[in-house]
Amino acid sequence: MTVEALTHPALAGAAHGFCGRRGGVSGGIHAGLNVGWGSEDDPTATAENRARAVDAVMPGARLVCAYQIHSADVVTVTEPWSETDRPPADALVTDRRGLLLGILTADCAPVLFHDRHAGVIGAAHAGWKGALAGVTDATIAAMEALGARRQAIAAVVGPCIAQKSYEVDDAFEQRFVAADPANARFFRAGRAGHGWFDLEGYVADRLRAAGVGSVGIMGEDTYGQPDRFFSYRRATHHGEPGYGREISLIGLPSLRP
Repeated sequence: MTVEALTHPALAGAAHGFCGRRGGVSGGIHAGLNVGWGSEDDPTATAENRARAVDAVMPGARLVCAYQIHSADVVTVTEPWSETDRPPADALVTDRRGLLLGILTADCAPVLFHDRHAGVIGAAHAGWKGALAGVTDATIAAMEALGARRQAIAAVVGPCIAQKSYEVDDAFEQRFVAADPANARFFRAGRAGHGWFDLEGYVADRLRAAGVGSVGIMGEDTYGQPDRFFSYRRATHHGEPGYGREISLIGLPSLRP
């Protein structure tokens, strides 16, 4: 099975793909294209999966990932680093060609950014903590520091857990409402003391409020499609001892001589 790398027309001009679990070599609960070093999968299989993902999106590129910590921290990439030297952060930006920025998720929202006029790209991991803390706003600001203009930036929210699959308690909802009462619109009432959170909608709204030129969503529920995506929440509900991670990638291809 070939690697499934979903693309969006708003990111045309940049090599990119939101990869799921199809096309990999891992087995068991990690079956498919698991790319997470921390998933207790066979490291040889994980390395092969990462290589396949790169080849599917931008062959020959150097993959650059961060050590994700659910923050709003952004790193500007000027040269690749080794996997053992990954900086703690949840977003990466660059204007360098030949690098492929990678974000790992398993229900959190991956967000890919591109200003085709300035030649600047970004990738962000927006779980609820990072999204609320402003990881997308920080990514846009870091791109502007490299010469991007927010009105020219296209941003796309990739596959993540959908509202119909994301039940939360009232304390969770109150964190968002305390930050902005208008955030109540991203919650749908559920059973007593609980509601349903629209992570995708919240992240997309933050992007629109920041003034980026184009906002897209993939509309793919990671929880509800076990054959296509890994899901932390689904694995937890099923009592599984671990879970895989998918990768979302974006890069600026090297200029041909």
